[in-house]
Amino acid sequence: MTTAVATRELTALDRCDRCGAQAYVRAVLQSSGGELLFCGHHARAVEANLKPLTSEWQDETQRLHQKPAVVGD
Repeated sequence: MTTAVATRELTALDRCDRCGAQAYVRAVLQSSGGELLFCGHHARAVEANLKPLTSEWQDETQRLHQKPAVVGD
């Protein structure tokens, strides 16, 4: 039996494990299932070495370039 786990969107409460900035990347380790959170800068710095060791690499860095929605009066 295969279990599908829904991945939740990262929020402003999710912080980079390296520097404490808002996290935009979640890496789930294959070996332990543990998760690491990274800001865009630190995710790029570790991606080549870390990504092959993960079962999931959730990258939401595209959100850094989105314009905020305008709220009407």
